[in-house]
Amino acid sequence: MPFPVPSAVVQLLKPITWFPPMWAFGCGVVASGVPAQGRWGLIVIGVVLAGPLVCGTSQAVNDWFDRHVDAINEPQRPIPSGRVPGRWGLYIALLWTGLSLAVATLLGPWGFAAAVLGLLLAWMYSMPPFRLKNNGWWGNAACAVSYEGLAWFTGSAVMAGGAMPHPHSIVLAALYSAGAHGIMTLNDFKAIEGDRQMGVQSLPVRLGVMGAAKVACWFMALAQLAVVLLLIGWGHTGHALAVGGLLLLQLALMDRFLDDPRRHAVAYSGLGVTLYVIGMLASAFALRSGGGS
Repeated sequence: MPFPVPSAVVQLLKPITWFPPMWAFGCGVVASGVPAQGRWGLIVIGVVLAGPLVCGTSQAVNDWFDRHVDAINEPQRPIPSGRVPGRWGLYIALLWTGLSLAVATLLGPWGFAAAVLGLLLAWMYSMPPFRLKNNGWWGNAACAVSYEGLAWFTGSAVMAGGAMPHPHSIVLAALYSAGAHGIMTLNDFKAIEGDRQMGVQSLPVRLGVMGAAKVACWFMALAQLAVVLLLIGWGHTGHALAVGGLLLLQLALMDRFLDDPRRHAVAYSGLGVTLYVIGMLASAFALRSGGGS
């Protein structure tokens, strides 16, 4: 069996998708309130684990089990195009899973546990008989938790010396995971035809284009509104105003997105999601200013 083209392996792991979990990990580091001095090595390991390893694994797993859908939606991808031939897509997914687990052992028990859960969700998302992605509610939740909540949790756990992060940090990680459910829905608008043909019940397929778009906006908006209210309650009014201002800008963009969701989904993903993750960092700095509380 021929070896895959190296550039195709990089494409299979999709470096562009590594940013969200790496950013969320960084937010967890900031939210811990712990100085980075003496922990830079672990921080770098955690960033690599969150992005190139765990996220990269999820991309390889998804492309392997989605190769038939991709042959319809995006035949130029590495596996359906033949640039990653035979069963190499599966072998790479298994190799990256093992490498991720090995690296995760360096991050303490809670960091390791978060990585294990993230990898488990990555496989369950795409692999039969679980195939969480066949249900847009469950599939998007699995991605959102892995990309945002678990990465944030891991960052805080690393800074806490491998211990359980502060409850306020965990609450924010959970809320931003909930909001990211809507972000995951944005990615489904480009694959509606292939999903219908292959029986993938994404939210645009289940609810229709407009219904899914409204649900995505509600998830993102309500999660951030809850963050604003909590920050006020925790005494971080300035940071709450910053997150609230970013939310108002997103609401204006959402109004345009809802005019034609299929047309504007990519544009909203670029600008609206950028405002969302800036708000994540602002809320993390709120906890840092309060010593993680």
